[in-house]
Amino acid sequence: MGWAAAMAAAVVAVLCVVARGEVVDEFGGGASFIFGDSLVDAGNNNFIPSLSKANMTPNGIDFAASGGMPTGRFTNGRTIADIIGEMLGQADYSPPFLAPNTTGGAILNGVNYASGGAGILNATGKIFVNRIGMDIQVDYFNITRKQLDDLLGRDKAKEFLRRKAIFSVTVGSNDFLNNYLMPVLSTGTRISESPDGFVNDLIFHLRDQLTRLYTLDARKFVVANVGPLGCIPYQKTINRVGEDECVKLPNQLAAQYNGRLRELLIELNGNLPGARFCLANVYDLVMELITNYPNYGFETASVACCGNGGSYDGMVPCGPTTSMCDARDKHVFWDPYHPSEAANVLLAKYIIDGDSKYISPMNLRKLYSL
Repeated sequence: MGWAAAMAAAVVAVLCVVARGEVVDEFGGGASFIFGDSLVDAGNNNFIPSLSKANMTPNGIDFAASGGMPTGRFTNGRTIADIIGEMLGQADYSPPFLAPNTTGGAILNGVNYASGGAGILNATGKIFVNRIGMDIQVDYFNITRKQLDDLLGRDKAKEFLRRKAIFSVTVGSNDFLNNYLMPVLSTGTRISESPDGFVNDLIFHLRDQLTRLYTLDARKFVVANVGPLGCIPYQKTINRVGEDECVKLPNQLAAQYNGRLRELLIELNGNLPGARFCLANVYDLVMELITNYPNYGFETASVACCGNGGSYDGMVPCGPTTSMCDARDKHVFWDPYHPSEAANVLLAKYIIDGDSKYISPMNLRKLYSL
């Protein structure tokens, strides 16, 4: 064998060793597998016929990795999942599962399955025609799981997922906003089911979804609770409340669900050996920003930066025909529903390094280090 051929063979051999995960620590900052709704969607809805889309300007105007072009993220820049991945040393953003290039070695960085309009329940988000609910997102991870076996070998794939992977779940808001609170346009659930019954249904299905991920070798979980839905510009606009007020019913429903979610994660921590479920208290984090927004450098926690309609620009979603504020980093909310990148940065910092008020039983940095 000639010198050049020998060198080429050696390079191929090294690449094969790394690709098959012979040395797991070569995977660097680890992987982030992301499940949920538009708060963390990185572009999956670009690839399905849906009314819930963000692949139009000015969305993504501050997303440096895209040159300020929209990618399908429902914010002006990075989502909270993007920022957390960066802060934990992830080599690159977890790509959308439905993107054509999410194959081969790209999945070693993690994969994003989140979908705008998605919920815990399959019926949630019917108003958007198409969305990828949590059941299907877990099905999609099962496909990735088989791809990891092919890429790394079964034993190394299991080791990789259990040691190096964080599974983040940000879901539940749409089950209220685009299901229970919209009975005429959605499923009629609110007419036939009490709040207790509806929350029971959510917890029953989420327990099954998280347990399915566990059976596929997920071990390190961070699960976000539902934020103060009654404080988003959309709810404040349609209910015509004052600037310093929030709508009571959505917040009451969120708080009721959040209490049950905390109990569920305690249950799963006790029943699933080796699993670590952390609760990200997004409700109190967002309330802190809304209540004390001047302390964090914001000028408003009520008015959407990008939107139209009513006192808080909360009726029309962000798009080419809506108005946009000049100082995007001075708004807690980017659009009628979603935080700005500036707010996402603050939320991410608390989830990674915060105390037990905002992330329990340990923060994400400690979970990652296990």
